[in-house]
Amino acid sequence: MEKIGFIGVGNMGGALAQAVLRATDTKNVLVSSRTAEKAEAFAAKYGGTATDNRTLAETASVIFLGVKPQKMALVLADIAPVLAARQERFLLVTMAAGLTAAQIAEMAGNASYPVIRIMPNTPVQVGKGMIPYCGNGAATEADLATLETLLRCAGRVTPLPESLIDAASAVSGCGPAFVCVFLEALADAGVACGLPRKTALDFAAQTLLGTAELLLQTGEHPAALKDAVCSPAGSTIAGVHALEQGGFRAAAESAVLAAFARTKELGK
Repeated sequence: MEKIGFIGVGNMGGALAQAVLRATDTKNVLVSSRTAEKAEAFAAKYGGTATDNRTLAETASVIFLGVKPQKMALVLADIAPVLAARQERFLLVTMAAGLTAAQIAEMAGNASYPVIRIMPNTPVQVGKGMIPYCGNGAATEADLATLETLLRCAGRVTPLPESLIDAASAVSGCGPAFVCVFLEALADAGVACGLPRKTALDFAAQTLLGTAELLLQTGEHPAALKDAVCSPAGSTIAGVHALEQGGFRAAAESAVLAAFARTKELGK
């Protein structure tokens, strides 16, 4: 099997690498990081072979770039001579917020390099992620199929026009943080009502998980699922009223819009 490489195994790159390592022969996975110690620690814990960026760029057929947007130009400039010297085809896969596939190819030294842009989220670590993707003009249908097959173990892999990738990132990429704020608030309130902390967290997490699965399986609008729980003059509608009084809906929308605006800034 061809080698799969991950340059950068931080929160996002590391989560995706863990998913791939669980689904493939670990001998075929290479990992590198800003420091050799971090790559070695990751490989020792999760599998794969620790190496440096240049060796990975020279060897891997699929190269995942788990690099922050601000550091991407520097990393790609370093490996550009290695990529230019390669004879066999390779695929660059970027998960950097705000940077287009065309920008990645340009930073790597050749606009004709095949690049696929993905925006995974942290639940890929447990195989429940959301991964929108798009390719540049040099990425073939076979390249896109390779990516889908490779990342199926990490969650739902969905093509999107590149013009919508930043919006998807603001919803599903940043969304886990917003969900965790809500989950923590639910649990805190449960503790205030008398539940033990772990019980409150378990109940809140399972409630979010089950409700999301219910929506996905039934195709119902969230408003319909909400109405099904709200009995006349009951407890739930009283709680919904309190959420509306606190501006919960507007705050959630503002969080996504702020994340979207910041993503656009990162690409400048």
